[in-house]
Amino acid sequence: MKNICRLLAAVICIIQFADDVTAQQTKTINHQSQSWFSINSTIKVKGRLGFLADVHIRRNNFLADPSFYFVRGAINYWHTPNLTFAVGYGHMWVAPSTQGYKRFSNENRIYQQVQYTSKIGSVNVSQRLRNEQRWQEIIVQDKSTHTNKFTDRVRYQLSFSIPLGKDIHVPAFTIADEIDLQFGKEVVYNTFDQNRVFVGLKQTITPTLSFDIGYMYVMQQKPSGYQYDENDTFRWFFYYTPDWRKKK
Repeated sequence: MKNICRLLAAVICIIQFADDVTAQQTKTINHQSQSWFSINSTIKVKGRLGFLADVHIRRNNFLADPSFYFVRGAINYWHTPNLTFAVGYGHMWVAPSTQGYKRFSNENRIYQQVQYTSKIGSVNVSQRLRNEQRWQEIIVQDKSTHTNKFTDRVRYQLSFSIPLGKDIHVPAFTIADEIDLQFGKEVVYNTFDQNRVFVGLKQTITPTLSFDIGYMYVMQQKPSGYQYDENDTFRWFFYYTPDWRKKK
């Protein structure tokens, strides 16, 4: 709890600093509607070892235009049934934001993750701390410069799943918030990268397959410090969690 309070205090200080630095500019907000679909797999393979694998598609103007395509994989280790550690790699293809441009930007990531799950009564609680090293391709005038922008991003997510009934096929109410902070010599005005709030329902289909569906609000600060993207997002994520270990 102390660490969470410290993180929130740091976020408040960073936002205040950004407001002071960019006070001479007029804050501008770009409103967008989006849709976001993904399949997220957590696979147990042998003993305490397993894999994570994600595939993501996000669209702008609800479904009309591409935003990004993203694939990610990792080795996952169960220290206990409630505490896991992961190390992995991801690649993202980011669509151009300038009208008329066609060149997608490539982004490579290496990431480390720790996740802890617990219960408060019947409520399932999940905390995830992720650190990402990102190399983002720089595009100028719809052409690659063959150079990258490097940032180190720290992400903390807290989520709650509240069952609406005792049967596993009755959906659960889900609420989550994730704060993203980034660091690096090229990060000047937007150490606060973005905040994501999700509200929706989680539905179990089978013991190894479920999904959540709902609304996500994303506020992202741009490199200028005074420009923001405000995204109203329809989110539909599937979760596949098989156990491939040999049964004794």
